[in-house]
Amino acid sequence: MSFCSQASMDLQLKSVPLKKCQFPKTTMTLKECMKEEKMISYLKKLQNHITVSFESLEKSKRFERKLWNHVSGGGGEIRLLRGDVFEKAAVNWSGVRGKKTPIYENEGPFFATGISLITHMQNPKMPTVHMNLRFIKTKKRFWFGGGYDLTPMGFFREEDKNHFHAIAKSTLDPFGQNLYPLFMKNAKNYFFIPHWNKERGIGGIFFDNYNSGNFEKDFAMWKSIGTSFLKSIMPIYHKHLHAPYTKKDKTLQNQMRAHYVEFNLLYDRGTQFGFASKGNPEAILCSMPPTACW
Repeated sequence: MSFCSQASMDLQLKSVPLKKCQFPKTTMTLKECMKEEKMISYLKKLQNHITVSFESLEKSKRFERKLWNHVSGGGGEIRLLRGDVFEKAAVNWSGVRGKKTPIYENEGPFFATGISLITHMQNPKMPTVHMNLRFIKTKKRFWFGGGYDLTPMGFFREEDKNHFHAIAKSTLDPFGQNLYPLFMKNAKNYFFIPHWNKERGIGGIFFDNYNSGNFEKDFAMWKSIGTSFLKSIMPIYHKHLHAPYTKKDKTLQNQMRAHYVEFNLLYDRGTQFGFASKGNPEAILCSMPPTACW
């Protein structure tokens, strides 16, 4: 298994419509190349859709956009918003390749693409949300990963948790009644902070190294999770947009953000993979809140 040519990836980075798939004919089929391009196209459209939706909550502030190139091929786009509602929000896309798979070094060359987002809200009553989708292919195998999870910064509401999880369940059930319980348990275990002996937030769904043997079904499930994300979070944001808060509430928010920082730097696989693959540190560290206190 090999990968599309660098020319194809460069076209995606420049947002130029692809007229044909370009790849080394001796190492990769047109069908395989088109799979990569379909995933990249979906992720870029999802990035645009989420960007527009988040900006709809802001009066005038908009995302700043920055393209970057990866040292061994591909690159990505950082979209960063510092607004009146979103104290800091990042919606990033990347598509990179290299000669040696990070963390799994015996698996040869790799291709990885994904979207990753994080929100840190001005209003402490509005929770932080995280979502990512990723696809990784090596010489030996490929797999899907991702999910979304919710982290109230000191202000838990049962109705928000119920809504968030209900959207996740309704999204996954068409692909198998076992998936939501499995992915929910994965999130509970994954987003756990050992040194505080607690979960990072109120959970959600998480999966990694997922390959059922049916690429099209797995791809459809992966896309469905991405497409359902805004349904899970935007009603919550609209509900609490004008909730009153105090200086004391903001202090509590910053204390809870510190735990978020600790998890992301110590345990997060995406952070580890990003640094190991020589990704853009600015993009990787977009998950950090603008302020936190210990």
